[in-house]
Amino acid sequence: MPFAYPWVLLFLIVPVLLLAWTWRRHGHRVVLPFDHGTQNRGTGLKILLNAAQSLPALLLAAAVLLLAGPQQTAEPKTKKRLTNIQFCLDVSGSMTAGYGDGDRYDAAMESINDFLNFREGDAFGLTIFGNHFLHWIHLTTDPSAFRYAPPFLSPRTLPQWFSGGTSIGLALEQCLKLLIEREEGDRMIILLTDGYSYDLDGGKDEELARKLAANGIVVYAIHVADGSPPDQLATIASITGGEVFGAGDPGALKSVFAKIDGMQETKLEKISSESMDHFTPYALVGVALLGMNLLTLFGLRYTPW
Repeated sequence: MPFAYPWVLLFLIVPVLLLAWTWRRHGHRVVLPFDHGTQNRGTGLKILLNAAQSLPALLLAAAVLLLAGPQQTAEPKTKKRLTNIQFCLDVSGSMTAGYGDGDRYDAAMESINDFLNFREGDAFGLTIFGNHFLHWIHLTTDPSAFRYAPPFLSPRTLPQWFSGGTSIGLALEQCLKLLIEREEGDRMIILLTDGYSYDLDGGKDEELARKLAANGIVVYAIHVADGSPPDQLATIASITGGEVFGAGDPGALKSVFAKIDGMQETKLEKISSESMDHFTPYALVGVALLGMNLLTLFGLRYTPW
């Protein structure tokens, strides 16, 4: 049994000495006149009286043990392993094309906000890109900022010089720089785009994918449009251990996010056990000894008259 202040246990020598004195002392003998009687030695009564007089010393020992701060090791706990998820969202002009009852951008933002409810406890960030990029939300475990983002990031409200193209390679490079700063947890990029990126031509897609994989970043690419996703996205996803999806309508987009959530299962990790106070048994013993001592004072004490 560990103690927070083990040096206090040295004071246990006091109750030990008191117990030794109680049981080894002879006390005061009293001679009573009895005619023609055979008297026993009173051994049983002596033991009972000594036991009663030992209670204060035992109570003192319990107090010393409490002052020493008894500890116990708590059961090992588990916690959810954090996943750092960076959304990389295309806000080029083509994202305003019709898509279900709205446009591609609105459906993408709605699906992102729904996905946040599946992944409680993870860290989320949002990077938007067209010709340029902008880290709108840095990685955080508080996703409330995502709820207010849609009106501000629509391609209809962004300047033409920002949303006039689709630079996927540039955006992924910048997401990589953000994620490698995170030492804790897994790393993931969810790319949502409807276009082809010229900055990934000439083998740059494979080069970027290997750089992402080397830093433990998994990329899931979602093609928010009809038709097959570009080969560039397939290359990046396969090399990093992710997957590429085609989402021709909002229903398919929602199912893709559900599938990604299932593929990236929650991981648990053990937290090292901690020491905690363990006063209860010692306190109960002390209360019991105190109660017994009070009862013995009503009649079990040595009186030589």
